Amino acid sequence: MIIAPLVGKQLDSYRLADARINIFDGSVRSSKTITTLVKWIEFVRTAPAGPLLMVGKTERTLRRNIVDVLVEMLGEKRARYVAGTGELFLLGRRIYVVGANDETAQEKIRGLSLVGAYCDELSTLPESFFVMLLTRLSIPGARLYATTNPDGPQHWLLVNYLDRARLHLDINGQVHRSDDPDALDLHRFSFKLADNPNLSPEYVANVSAEFSGLWHRRLILGEWCLAEGVVYESWDPARHVVDHLPVIEQWLCISLDYGTTNPFHALAIGLGVDGRLYVGHEWRWDAKKQRGSLTDAEYSERVRAWVAGLGITPSYWVVDPSAKSYRVQMHRDGIASTLADNEVVDGIRDVASLFATGRLLVHRSCTELIREIPGYAWDPDASEKGEDKPLKVNDHGVDALRYGIRTTRNIWHGRLAPPSSKAA
Repeated sequence: MIIAPLVGKQLDSYRLADARINIFDGSVRSSKTITTLVKWIEFVRTAPAGPLLMVGKTERTLRRNIVDVLVEMLGEKRARYVAGTGELFLLGRRIYVVGANDETAQEKIRGLSLVGAYCDELSTLPESFFVMLLTRLSIPGARLYATTNPDGPQHWLLVNYLDRARLHLDINGQVHRSDDPDALDLHRFSFKLADNPNLSPEYVANVSAEFSGLWHRRLILGEWCLAEGVVYESWDPARHVVDHLPVIEQWLCISLDYGTTNPFHALAIGLGVDGRLYVGHEWRWDAKKQRGSLTDAEYSERVRAWVAGLGITPSYWVVDPSAKSYRVQMHRDGIASTLADNEVVDGIRDVASLFATGRLLVHRSCTELIREIPGYAWDPDASEKGEDKPLKVNDHGVDALRYGIRTTRNIWHGRLAPPSSKAA
């Protein structure tokens, strides 16, 4: 990997990142990560003796987003990751690598005394973990470096930390210093997409087109803004509903949202030869409207018969994580199922991006899904608390859609047509 010299806001932030807490926030691909990694490498090389820690939402995401980049930057002799022990050896120093996916994660660092820490996607980590982490940075000269995309305006990271920074290099490149006695020993650096000098205009245009509404404001403009209104703001039946399916190159999955008293919703999702994703078929059972509840065995029999009647062979059967008994029944019936990726906000963001770029379309026969999408809305009470959660109302089809898209991302990502402002 060739690293271009830091320039502009990159260089300014690198020079100013000398506080106890240094947080880089802002849009995607704005050079936050590469700047923090260059600074982290320098810190690891020169820091006082003591344990070091790197944190991500999961070890897997941290390895993909950060550790693999460090290995590529420095080579395996100077950056070596040992998966078995969860340790990274960087410039001869051992660094503990942990995931912090829920409130219990703080137990992983109890008792540690740290001289340095690096956090990837800080806003996605539990506040309790971050509070504990700060108490662990107890060795003289200890520092923390972190990156994050924006979330809501009441998010704990913004309210309790970023808004109390002693120094802020803002989105426009202006430096603000606070003389508030309650200010923290924290330097904040806010980035927008244009701050990365190495991106081509075509790439910037493509990335900007991939998000609309909430996600455009957060991930492109770098704003900490409220999740409000409908979830899929770019949804337009005239644009996204099709009367005919193209040749489907690969049926990615049958995606299932399980319900007994609530509706059971299944979707067939495929990749067309035109480089777009299609929800081609749906099957739904609503016990309140139809002939009562079905057993797991009856659901399995009817869904398998539906798929057989379609004449398709899906690559995956993606199942609602809560449907444990149904997965057992599928196994008995000879169907290997895959547990759905239930990262709600990540899944919503994937679907929203695909709708915004016209790369996810729905066949007109999927009437229940088409009915649900316009009413799928953010929970205003959760938003006021700094949380991004959709209302749990009429969400069975949209949940199945999210499960299927997010879980098969490794298949369709990189195979889609370029973003467009208008679907074919």
